[in-house]
Amino acid sequence: MQTPIPTLFMRGGTSRGPFFLASDLPADVATRDQVLLAVMGSPDPRQIDGLGGAHPLTSKVGIVSPSCTPGVALDFLFVQLQPALSTVDTTPNCGNMLAAVVPFAIECGLITPQADTTTARVLTINTQMQCDITVQTPLGPHGRVISYDGETRIDGVPGTSAPITINFLDTAGSVCSGLLPTGQVRDHVTISGSAFETFDLDITCIDNGMPLVLFNARDVDCTGYESVAALNTNLVLKAKLEALRLHCGHLMGLGDVTTKNYPKMTLVAAPRDGGSICTRSFIPHVCHDAIGVLAAVTVGTACVLQGSVCDGLSHMTGSSVSVEHPTGEFSVELGIDPNDPQNVLRAALLRTARLIMRGEVMVPAALWSPSR
Repeated sequence: MQTPIPTLFMRGGTSRGPFFLASDLPADVATRDQVLLAVMGSPDPRQIDGLGGAHPLTSKVGIVSPSCTPGVALDFLFVQLQPALSTVDTTPNCGNMLAAVVPFAIECGLITPQADTTTARVLTINTQMQCDITVQTPLGPHGRVISYDGETRIDGVPGTSAPITINFLDTAGSVCSGLLPTGQVRDHVTISGSAFETFDLDITCIDNGMPLVLFNARDVDCTGYESVAALNTNLVLKAKLEALRLHCGHLMGLGDVTTKNYPKMTLVAAPRDGGSICTRSFIPHVCHDAIGVLAAVTVGTACVLQGSVCDGLSHMTGSSVSVEHPTGEFSVELGIDPNDPQNVLRAALLRTARLIMRGEVMVPAALWSPSR
């Protein structure tokens, strides 16, 4: 008495999860969400009864369909679930999972490769943002196929794979009202709570693909170079960050963000490994082992904004920003308006992806049985 649902289990960048055709899932959103919770095994810290990997980076789902938008090939709905919670969040975007969308579409026959590389325009339903994604599609014995083999290496993923280029076309204000949702490049706030002493700090609230709150690590009694494990066990720091996040949710026009996965809290410090800026990013309650794609784009944008909290810390070389994170670095190429050096017109970056498994995931028929 279980319902089988076709799926491809894929890695996209430094994230992974099951991908589905929208037509293979329930049309009713409430039913779909219950099905996805069962697929991932949430709520349970280990996600022992599902496909989730007991971590926010491995508790993600991709839903893909042909697009009805003129000039757009595919629609992508990103779904963020949490291991121990019953939340199913389709508000934010995920640039890592985005890297697997076109490979998934080719594997499923939604797109037919026509040359050595194939570019498809994708609309992210979550944020209504468009991007062009280019993948490698060499000629095989039976026609052109998606290639996962190559020499491209990204920090946070072992080995090498074929390159996937993502060119974001319009990222400013993906969730918020604009690039700088408070109207300021820098704000000063006072935060209080029962678990820590009241503290003051300068912040930059910014959304160029992902809503972030950026602040100098030293303002929360950190260096910005701590290990992920050290930050995740620092309960006073986590209490400070959550109080700051809830406060900034209102500042950024997002309302009560208690149950939301954004804004992401990002500590910044001067680079120490040859990059442009050093980061420690929380997603939102666990320190990221690396940094999200769109978070890196947003941090990179803050580095070119005069007066942001990155101003004076970042070391810029042209339009390329190397964002250091706990397991390496993430390079973002920014297209800068020649008439306004603080206006970012586009952002391009390199990711990889891989098909891990294809098959059917089983959910209890009591949750959903299309034949009934």
